[in-house]
Amino acid sequence: MDVNDRGLVCATTGAVDAARDCRDLRLDACRGLALWFIFVDHVPDNSLSWLTPRNYGFSDTSEVFVFISGYTCMLAYGGALAAQGWATTVVRALRRAWEIYAAFLVLLLAYAALVWVVGNGERFVDETNTGFFFRDPGPTLVHVALLQFAPVNTDILLTFAILHICFPVVLWMMMTSPTFTLVISFLLYMMVQLFSWQVPAWPSGELYFNPFAWQFLFVIGAWYVYVGSASLRPILKSRTLLIVALAYLAFSLFMALSWEFKSLEALIPSAVTGLIYPIYKSHLAPVRLLHFLSLALVVSRLTPPQWNGPARPLMTAIIRCGENSLSIYCIGVLLAFIGQVVLTDVSSGFAMQLLISIAGIAVMVIAATLLTWETQLDRRGPRLF
Repeated sequence: MDVNDRGLVCATTGAVDAARDCRDLRLDACRGLALWFIFVDHVPDNSLSWLTPRNYGFSDTSEVFVFISGYTCMLAYGGALAAQGWATTVVRALRRAWEIYAAFLVLLLAYAALVWVVGNGERFVDETNTGFFFRDPGPTLVHVALLQFAPVNTDILLTFAILHICFPVVLWMMMTSPTFTLVISFLLYMMVQLFSWQVPAWPSGELYFNPFAWQFLFVIGAWYVYVGSASLRPILKSRTLLIVALAYLAFSLFMALSWEFKSLEALIPSAVTGLIYPIYKSHLAPVRLLHFLSLALVVSRLTPPQWNGPARPLMTAIIRCGENSLSIYCIGVLLAFIGQVVLTDVSSGFAMQLLISIAGIAVMVIAATLLTWETQLDRRGPRLF
């Protein structure tokens, strides 16, 4: 069935069993648009990044991906559990983890090869963090295989692979006690905030997207599908909560703009800055988490739970990218590096930035369309990021 015909395949009701065979195109649309934003943001010194959410609040598109990933994992695997049993469900979840891991390895190989072709292993190695491949290939490959090293812009795939490997445990805990699971996840998140728990990276430091912190947003997404949607519906419909969310988004907007416009910085009381700073993305700082949850609440209130109208070509293109999020993300990373090279060696003007952004998104849409067509021929299940 084509996107233009089906509109929203099914509304998300929070009941996993009822929704397991449905696909909410709003999720694909959010993921697809996030992929476009990520590509634009990954091109260094791209003026079009002012069109992305990164500059207008505490959170960015990373939170969108992690939340939707937990959401769709619970829909796909939690919904299949009753019909397929634990063995099949665990194998499916681990197979998806393997697909992410394999995509990460292939992306690194292509990334390193592209850097070598462009700069003979000497140019762009610091900007892309690929120098270790050329200086110490043996140890680098070992730590890549152990999920301890990643070039620039590929870090999130490490965390996604870890989260998917752990998802069978999360699913078992969720089926046993959703509330207990959420509490344990929150406590682990707080250990990061209070004691800086982290997963070490190679050759030093920690994984940029700290799995101990980002797992909380992943679990929130899974919990919301399983029980949260039904239990929180009266609260989420509250006008007071909507006003609070909008106020927090306005506050976040003002703070984000103060980072670029110093005249606004003087208007912020020192007590406020001392309370919210530093805002660590790697640890999913609480102000980032609250910003995303506020944004998600507002978006859910403004978008209808069901939509049966035709999808316009632009929306179809966005959904196609969201349907194939893992592959398109990897392609976007390579396209962003090519854009960086063009801006460095050819021209860094606004016209070139615009051309690179439009051309890159066009390539992503074409690739996503071909991948969706191939999937329909092969009749495989939906891909979940």
